[in-house]
Formats: sequence, structure tokens, C-alpha cells
Amino acid sequence: MTTPPRTGGPSGSSGTVPPRPEDPPRPVESTPPSAVYRPGEGLSWLPFRPTIRIRLTLLYGGMFLMAGVLLLLLMYFFVRQAFEHNALPPINLGNGVAVYAPGGQPLTGSELNTYLANQQAAYSHSELDTLLRKSLTVLVALAGIAFVAGYAMAGRVLSPLGRITRTAREVASSDLHRRIELDGPDDELKELADTFDGMLDRLDRSFDSQRRFVANASHELRTPLAINRTLLEVQLSDPGASPDLQQLGKTLLATNERSEQLVEGLLLLARSDNELTDRRPVELAEVAVRAVEQIRSEAVNREVEIRSSLSPATVLGNGVLLERIALNLLQNAVRYNVPDGWVEIGTAVGPGGSGELVVSNTGPVVPGYELEHIFEPFRRVKGADRTRSDKGVGLGLSIVRSVARAHGGAIEAAPRPGGGLTMRVRIPGS
Repeated sequence: MTTPPRTGGPSGSSGTVPPRPEDPPRPVESTPPSAVYRPGEGLSWLPFRPTIRIRLTLLYGGMFLMAGVLLLLLMYFFVRQAFEHNALPPINLGNGVAVYAPGGQPLTGSELNTYLANQQAAYSHSELDTLLRKSLTVLVALAGIAFVAGYAMAGRVLSPLGRITRTAREVASSDLHRRIELDGPDDELKELADTFDGMLDRLDRSFDSQRRFVANASHELRTPLAINRTLLEVQLSDPGASPDLQQLGKTLLATNERSEQLVEGLLLLARSDNELTDRRPVELAEVAVRAVEQIRSEAVNREVEIRSSLSPATVLGNGVLLERIALNLLQNAVRYNVPDGWVEIGTAVGPGGSGELVVSNTGPVVPGYELEHIFEPFRRVKGADRTRSDKGVGLGLSIVRSVARAHGGAIEAAPRPGGGLTMRVRIPGS
């Protein structure tokens, strides 16, 4: 920071105070990784999953065991102190009184007192050992009962939480119309259930609004484009139209067709961006065969060979949307290819019983840093063949990723060394 000029110095001349040096930056203190808390990491030594019920059981049983051990130690201390305070008083032997030890040896007064003190100490020690042993046995038994009772009590206390979890799973896998509607006292769990029900109400309204918007947009956007296409086709069928008019009509018809593809892609992307509620067994090999039949004529026109290696793989999902995945991948592989190139599609059973759909193709070399962007809407890999292509609207791979996510699956892309891509889609099996 610079201070304002200062006038009237000692020599009568004006001067400027030099700027103050800025404070050196202070190092930002970062939290070491060891200080970050991770749920359940304190019980990582257990051979089972440390759930909340297990942790509450261990906490309850551990506190009971600690309290029992402390009580046992205090009781042992007080009993031993009582034995020490109740020691026998010294005995004075009168004249003519003789006392003999168990072995027949006569004892004097001091020897008698020593003998009695030793006998009392041995008796006290024996009784304390017996008390400690029996107390430990009872404590272990009560601790076992406490752990069992704690497990049962924790299960009873956490039963509303289990109901909330089950309802959340059913909502995620079926529909948003289910509610928890938890009864019972107005405690924290009841408040959590009511909050969750309120969140489900808002989500249900939001998804209903989105469905209505998609339905209305389908009608409002498709109708004008269909009317334009009909008018253009009627005009092009007129034999008396001039060549310039014919060329203009073809250009407008191609533009209209591209707009229809864009609208269809956007609507499909909006519909498939949610979790599927109705799933049925679908054979991926059959889906791939139908997609190949639809793209075969275009592949022949572009001089691209289509190969297939299809193995049975059954998944759970929507057959129409899964066919759209295969078709979009094949369209991209055929359109962004090279003359005399090839496209190979394969299906197989993947890890964990999932179904895999793999599409590989020749084509231009795709940089690895571009792969993270090709699934974004309206994004294409930078390249001459792709940027000059007028066959797509930049939504094909976005729709594929959206449909795969709606099925609970994933898609990954990898560049081929000689050019082109390998697309691998995994869908959970049946």
C-alpha cells in the first residue's frame, strides 16, 4: 500500500514516502490426512461391518463392563479394609495358662498373638480371593447379558431408522409416491422421517412438473416441424417447380430434418435422465442385432464394414432405451469413420453378472484429453471429419451416458492406437 505524498520535510523539500513492504503470505494450514475422521475407522479391527447397532451395543456393553470393574475394585478395597480394621486384639496369657500349637509345641503370649494374626491374614486372603473370583464370574455373565440386552435395545431404538432406509430404497427403485409416515413419539427420528417425507413431496412435484414439460414440449416442438416437412415435401413433389426452388426446398428440408433430430435427441435426453422405475429382462445380443439392421444401409453407403461378436447377456432395463444406446454408438462409429474402415460390436457377460456392450471402430486419432468432453451435450471431438459432419447434433453420446446412468450402469471410452474409439457400456445384469 502506498502512503500519500508528504510535504515539508526537514530540508523544506517535498518527497514521497516509499511504499510499505507487503506482509509475506502465511502458509495455509492444511489438515493432515490422519486427522480426518472416517466413519467406522475406529472399529476397523472388527471381523464384521461396524454398523450403528453394533457400535451402540459395544458402547452400552463396554460402559457396563467398565462400571462393573470399577465397582468390583471398590468393593474389594472396602472389604479388605474391613478385615484389617477388625483384627483380633492382643491376648495376654495369665500365670498357669498354657497354649499349644497344632503340632503340640507350647506357645508364649507373643507367639500366640503372632500365630493368630497369621491365621487371620490367611483367612482374609482366602476369603478375598473367593470373593474376587466369584465376583468376576458374575461380572462376566452380567456383561454378556448386558451386550445381548444392548443389542436388542439398539435394534428397537434404531427400528424407525431401518424403516426410513427401506422406504428410501423402495423410492429409489420404484417410485416417489411412497412415504414413511412414521408414528410414535415426537422425537428426533420422527422429525427425520417427516423431513424425508417433505423432501419426497418436493421431488415428486418436481419430477411430475418435468414429465409434464417434456410431454408438452414433445407436442409443441414436433408439430411445427412436421408441418414444415410436409409443406416442403409437397412443394418438392411439384414437377413445375424451378431448379432453384427445388434446391432451396431440399436445403430447407435437410435443415428441418436436422431440427427434428435435435428435438428428438433433447426430449430423449430429458426422459432418460431419471432412474428407471420399470425394468424387465432384456437380451443385449438381440438389442445389438436390431441396431445393426438399422445402421447397415448407411454403413454400406459410407463403405464401412460392420462386424459383430455377440454372446448372450441378459440385463434388467428398458429394451427401447437400450436399443437407442446401441444405435447411437453404431451411428457415431459409422459416421465418424474412414473409407474402407470397420465397426465391431460385441456383447458379453461382464464382472458381477453385468452385461457389456462394446463398440470399436476405426477412424481419426482421438486425443486422450478430449475423451472427458465427448459425453457432454453439443460437444464433439475436434477434427476435420467431425466438425464438417452434418449428420449429428452432438447429443448421441450424451443420450448414451444418460440412458446408461438411468439403468444404473456406466460407459467408458478409450482411444485405439491406430485411430478411432472403443466404447464399453456396462448394465447391471438380471
